[in-house]
Amino acid sequence: MHLAKRILNVAPSATLALSNQTKELKAKGADVIDLSIGQPDFPTPKAIDDAAVAAIQAGNASFYTAATGIPELKQAISDRIFAQDGVRYPARQIVATTGAKFALYALFQIYLNPGDEVLIPVPYWVSYEEQIKLASGIPHLVMPAVGHKVSVDDLEAARTDKTRALIINSPQNPSGVVYNRTELTLIGNWALKHHILVVTDDIYRDLIYNGTSYTSMISIDPDIADNTVLISGVSKSYAMTGWRIGYAAGPEKLMQAMATFISHTTSNPAAVSEYAAVAALTGDQSVVEKMRQAFEERLNLFYDLLAEIPGFDMGEKPQGAFYLFPNIKRAAQLSHYGTVDDFISALLNETGVAIVPGRAFGMPDHARISYCKDLNSLREAARRIQEFVRK
Repeated sequence: MHLAKRILNVAPSATLALSNQTKELKAKGADVIDLSIGQPDFPTPKAIDDAAVAAIQAGNASFYTAATGIPELKQAISDRIFAQDGVRYPARQIVATTGAKFALYALFQIYLNPGDEVLIPVPYWVSYEEQIKLASGIPHLVMPAVGHKVSVDDLEAARTDKTRALIINSPQNPSGVVYNRTELTLIGNWALKHHILVVTDDIYRDLIYNGTSYTSMISIDPDIADNTVLISGVSKSYAMTGWRIGYAAGPEKLMQAMATFISHTTSNPAAVSEYAAVAALTGDQSVVEKMRQAFEERLNLFYDLLAEIPGFDMGEKPQGAFYLFPNIKRAAQLSHYGTVDDFISALLNETGVAIVPGRAFGMPDHARISYCKDLNSLREAARRIQEFVRK
């Protein structure tokens, strides 16, 4: 059967593929510890669930809403951004979407022309590259000279006359690095100078650890904010991955173009999810802090446990998100596997521990390891990995 050329050039999501594989193993009765998927293991807070039930009972979830979100949700998003970053976006500059992933997809669809280039710092979230391809753009991967954060020098070396946008993800998936204010100021001014749109993916912004301070690109300077599209959502901070509510905030021309695109694709996000998201954004934020503290405890425990495993080169401790991203090439060699991918495949089949090959994030010698599990599960996972390497 005929398929469009554009989909033939798109790679399946490595993280979702591995997650599906672990589910199949579990269904067969295998004792699997799944450290592959990037979602909180906590249930959605009860107050948010209650708001959803109330919306259903009131009949508010039964009908279409505005394609880009109910007014209450747009106001809640605006208020939350203002409280955190001091920038006020009116409703016409906000678009609520069916997950932050679709906000990115819609943005690339309305912004990129064939051959336009988007700079993607390495390592990167798996879907950036493929979404840009689907928009007929060209993903241009930028390897930092040092560590996992790009500098202006790195970006300038990669810039061409076709460069139209730059993605900054902080905290970063998969490495957990956080860009500081000085770094973002330099990058933001460089992008402004060269008329390059900044796409700032702030989805993990509430999950930062061990005293790290957070700065969003939009908070630095009004001119930089006017050249930036903020992408975020409720999935990571509020344990709402299944509710599928994301959003974009940025220049009115771009947001209105996204609104037109959305009106012909998904239409509105699920109405019940919109009302739940309002409750999340306007309700008691201590629930976010409790989850953040739990993730911080897990990070500090699991990082130290994995650092004890031969061949696991951990690098600097992550500052945010909920992943570790060690270089495990030496571990693969010590275990007599030719590649990290082979090591990870055998690890899953022999021990039931699922982690994601770094190849999916542009760094094939690494592995992304989620710590969205309870402490005992993380201890057991570390024990199994260590035993596997030492066998």
